[in-house]
Amino acid sequence: MSVQPVGHDGGFELVFRDEFDKPTLNLDRWTTCFWWDDNGCTNLASNELEWYLPSNVHIEDGALILTARRESAIGFEGREFPYTSGIVTTGRYYAEDPGETRFEATEGYFEMRAKLPSGQGLWPAFWMLPSSLHDKPEIDIMELLGHRPDMLELHFQYEDGAGNPSNIGRHLRTNDLTLDWHVFAAEWSSEQIVWYLDGVEMWRYTDQRFIPDVPMYLLINLAVGGDWPGDPDETTEFPATMKVDYVRAWVRSEG
Repeated sequence: MSVQPVGHDGGFELVFRDEFDKPTLNLDRWTTCFWWDDNGCTNLASNELEWYLPSNVHIEDGALILTARRESAIGFEGREFPYTSGIVTTGRYYAEDPGETRFEATEGYFEMRAKLPSGQGLWPAFWMLPSSLHDKPEIDIMELLGHRPDMLELHFQYEDGAGNPSNIGRHLRTNDLTLDWHVFAAEWSSEQIVWYLDGVEMWRYTDQRFIPDVPMYLLINLAVGGDWPGDPDETTEFPATMKVDYVRAWVRSEG
């Protein structure tokens, strides 16, 4: 039998995978910045403190490593950022045409096996954005705030019928998710979005009025600071790493 999502024994066709078993990142599958890459990037909307750099992304022992460091870097409009970190996406850069999106889907099952870091101000995430380069809708398959490693964050962000931004989600108490490897996943269809942890359903969203029907791409990043996690403090250990064993995507098999 072909590789199936954790917790499922059939019914899916694999359409994307990276096992990170090559010595370097496959740039035909991944970018190393948001689409607004300019010798690095960050998310100004969240007031994050990191500047993402390709040098903070590497592969080691069959895993993708995103490393956050306490070091300054000059970024947007000459601003100094006190941390650097890593991000990968299957999207495209602003200078590329839509056909250069590395991987996108309009429905599917998306899975990542990863080991997450803990620490005040650290914010690892696995998520999806529209290939149109708009910021909504957004499917947050997994987020974790480093100061509460036993709380899994699952969110869906969208615009309501009046065009107002909305954010619905769940904060689920778990065991400490930074102590071992875990599998984070979501299945998105026209009927619902279902979130999984280690193959066990954790939450589902079923309001079909707002479920996306546009192509979306994958993102994995290790943010530092920002409005939600807060700043790192003296207890936060650097360098901090987010390790990813694999990323896979499936569609439902026909018949």
